[in-house]
Amino acid sequence: MSKPAPLIYDALTQETLVSDASKPAPSIRDSVLKTVLIVDDEQPARMRLKAMVDALDDYQVIAEAENGQQAMSANKRLNPDIVLLDIRMPEMDGLAAAAQLSEQDQPPAVIFCTAYDEHALAAFDAQAVGYLLKPVSRLQLVDNLAKAQSVNRSQLANLVPEPVGQRLSEKCLSVRTRSGHELLAVSEIRALIADKKYVSAYTPSREVLLDLSLKELEGRFPKQFHRVHRNALVAIRYIRGLEKCEDENGQSVIRLEGSDITPVVSRRHLPEIRRLLKAL
Repeated sequence: MSKPAPLIYDALTQETLVSDASKPAPSIRDSVLKTVLIVDDEQPARMRLKAMVDALDDYQVIAEAENGQQAMSANKRLNPDIVLLDIRMPEMDGLAAAAQLSEQDQPPAVIFCTAYDEHALAAFDAQAVGYLLKPVSRLQLVDNLAKAQSVNRSQLANLVPEPVGQRLSEKCLSVRTRSGHELLAVSEIRALIADKKYVSAYTPSREVLLDLSLKELEGRFPKQFHRVHRNALVAIRYIRGLEKCEDENGQSVIRLEGSDITPVVSRRHLPEIRRLLKAL
């Protein structure tokens, strides 16, 4: 059985680096293993993440850092594939570090690992590919590392900051899934339907529960969605027609491109929808 790689403490940057003379330098991009930098100001959190990553076959932790400044230094020297990044840290927090990392010619994939969920949209604005809440589970970590692998460096390099009017938070929704937070592109949503206290977003491939109310969504995306019922909004760009149900109620429903969902149109909103269809 081979011995684990010894840990070397870099006195210059105060980072812990993994060293193994029998292996090629971890900064070489063609390495079979995906290289990982762990950034957290709490040593127990770093140790826990490192143990979880070390247990996986396809990844190698090449450095640990205590704050954003150390993370920038380690990234410059080692060029990791993936950065597991805490948000609340001294000197330079994770959001500031991620924003700077995203501006690099060859940025790493960033996955936030934090105890606070209020930073989700800001995290995605900083070009993060994942957002995990502590304590991070093995399943969550594996899922997010897989997502990070699906985004190559050339794609990440093209994720340049957008103008204020084009912010990700204005084009996407942060949704909770079993693997943490993900971005759901508003352009993919066909309908938003409320059922009691829950609102579901329907795309061609899935249904996602949202934390926002229909009223909040209507106010946030007035140009993208139109109300057809007290419990339903539809994506204007995907409206393809209005049909009358062949039942005793004679209700009208909306046909949407790329979806089997046919939201009911209330009598109150029917004149508006007819005018909208004529204008499309």
